[in-house]
Amino acid sequence: MTSWREEALNYHRYPVPGKIAIRTTKPCLTQRDLSLAYTPGVAEPCREIVRDPANADLYTSRANLVAVVTNGTAVLGLGDIGPLAGKPVMEGKAVLFKRFADIDVFDLEIDERDPERLADLIARLAPTFGGINLEDIRAPDCFVVLERLQAQVDVPVLHDDQHGTATILAAGLINALELQNKALEDVQIVCVGAGAAGIACMRLLLKLGAKKENILLLDRKGVIHKGREDLNPYKAEFATDRPERTLAEAMRGADVFIGLSQGGIVSPEMLKTMAPRPIVFALANPEPEIAYDVAMSVRDDLVMATGRSDHPNQVNNVLGFPFLFRGALDARARAFTDEMFIAAARALAELARTPAPASVARAYNAKKLQFGKDYILPKPFDPRLIEVVPPAVAEAAVRSGVAQRKIEDLKQYRVELVRRVDPSREFLDWIYDKARAHPLRLVFPEGDDEVVLRAAEEIARLGLAQPIVIGARASVLEAAKAAGVDAEGFSIMDPFEEGSLIESLAEAYYFDRKRHGVLRDEAKRMLRRNPVLIGTMMVRRGFADGMLAGRTDHYPNVLRPVLRVLGHDEQGRRYRVYGMYMMLLENAAYFLADCTVNLEMDAEALAELAELAAEAAASLGVQPRVAMLSFSNFGSVERPETKRVAQAVRILHERRPDLVVDGEMQADTALDARLLALYPFSKLKEPANVLIFPTMQAGNIAYKLLKELGGATAIGPVLIGLPKQVHVLATGATVDEIVHLAAVASARAGE
Repeated sequence: MTSWREEALNYHRYPVPGKIAIRTTKPCLTQRDLSLAYTPGVAEPCREIVRDPANADLYTSRANLVAVVTNGTAVLGLGDIGPLAGKPVMEGKAVLFKRFADIDVFDLEIDERDPERLADLIARLAPTFGGINLEDIRAPDCFVVLERLQAQVDVPVLHDDQHGTATILAAGLINALELQNKALEDVQIVCVGAGAAGIACMRLLLKLGAKKENILLLDRKGVIHKGREDLNPYKAEFATDRPERTLAEAMRGADVFIGLSQGGIVSPEMLKTMAPRPIVFALANPEPEIAYDVAMSVRDDLVMATGRSDHPNQVNNVLGFPFLFRGALDARARAFTDEMFIAAARALAELARTPAPASVARAYNAKKLQFGKDYILPKPFDPRLIEVVPPAVAEAAVRSGVAQRKIEDLKQYRVELVRRVDPSREFLDWIYDKARAHPLRLVFPEGDDEVVLRAAEEIARLGLAQPIVIGARASVLEAAKAAGVDAEGFSIMDPFEEGSLIESLAEAYYFDRKRHGVLRDEAKRMLRRNPVLIGTMMVRRGFADGMLAGRTDHYPNVLRPVLRVLGHDEQGRRYRVYGMYMMLLENAAYFLADCTVNLEMDAEALAELAELAAEAAASLGVQPRVAMLSFSNFGSVERPETKRVAQAVRILHERRPDLVVDGEMQADTALDARLLALYPFSKLKEPANVLIFPTMQAGNIAYKLLKELGGATAIGPVLIGLPKQVHVLATGATVDEIVHLAAVASARAGE
């Protein structure tokens, strides 16, 4: 079995050494491209920048480029290992900047130990960058470097060990104080660790309202007091004239303990002497100042945070620096200010007070992440961070007078931020907004399934639909309690309760199926044995607007009763039903049909499928461009399979001249404008976004390959052809997949 050390080394070595690389953002395929990228074309932006230096933001990558700088004198818990050995950490920082805020990074490892000379070197490099992130520079040198740079350069400079830690700690403390019913201006604070992080944290807490006389700062020699003669100017800021001298003395009656030092220095006895409802932030890593399990066993009135990911409430700087810089860069801030750090802290604290999306809970193997003693800070993978923190920082930059650009339209700015890190979310948000305008009554037959219950709760919370869960009431409530689900958000249809709908539904089912072998006495038993039948009958009789079912069963087993009940009109004429998936890629949404229902289709069925898929795309705000796919391009291969697709195209051109559709064509032709241009007669002038597959085998393979290899977000399967929004879930569907499909159902019905 591979050890953790081997896994870490292999991660950094393969498939290429390191974690970052430079990628070009402009084409360089032709001689003309080359002449634009370099000489002579490059001279034009140079002249524009000479004319106005602010034009560098228009013609270069500077406005989105941050320097991550170290001299390697205080690298993580490794200490003074030098600049070269610190490079993997700086590359890791670059990965986080890009992943969470779409910020580009150059990492600079500088072999200079003198803080003034180091600051001078960095300042001379400042024209290259939109911002500077100082990293792993020992105290007190880091204070000197930061102060000199702040005085010399006109770009925002942040020392993450100071400002990042302080911002996240402040956010967590705001919420911990709320839970413990205490006020910052009243609490007694003990902070162990008088280095860069400790001093920065105390400075920011003072700005937030803490009283200096209520703070005891300790270093390795004990309490920092005015009688000590060994204090540098930064420690001296917090020298006290109180009588406490040891950590044990300082802890007596303290409301808040903040540890930024070393593991194991706080004993259970010390913790017992703290004030009622204490707050402990034991942030030494990997071993906290007091072990989480020990602390929680000693005090049951405790709110605790650590620096570890395997305990609740991790104080993780990735919640800060990417979003602080994103807001600062977008506001073209000349500096960071305390107001910007406070704005970020308050935004983080407020975000933690709203329930985390189900996808975040799943990523952390939690049933639910909801504000409380075990959840006072958002998780790093919360997708809302990018749209919440940078706007708060940018606005604070304007208020504090350091912004060179005011963001006028904050709503549009949030859309742009989301698009930076997850382009598919913009489209999903549009669908969600449309769903909220027309929330359907959606029935969920699998009422005892934990995932379905979580999805129903999330759907109700987001206002996407009004969920109705089918199942024995006691069983549903028991399953909801076990899953940590609030059952208040959805209604329960219990088919075993007196006075339920089951009598009228059974009678209606009998009349619908009496000539198909169903007896009156048998109808009720059949429905009670099959919740999907109940759900379909509720839709048919108007007690629900739609249904999502099938997470715990095979697709055909669920589709059959759906078609039996809803697959025909009142006169018995059958609907032709098809399956479609929405595939969300980085810059576009595609609609793939038929991927799930019809094994083979004749020309008429293919034509109808194309019409229905185009209408579905249009109902979701997409202008449909339909490609009828095959292995032939416009008659290049004469086979019965290709002729059938070509015949479908002729039917469509005659029946729907308004529809942009053509074929038969190969998939690459449909998606590549260069190849499409070889067929100027085609009605498709731009790449297709609705792809019609000639067989289910082809469609099913294609959507799964796109999902697994292309990283697409798949929403579906969507049934098209039925008059109601009834959809059969993929077996094992996740909470997110169910929520997305519910949003699509409501959004389409509102059209």
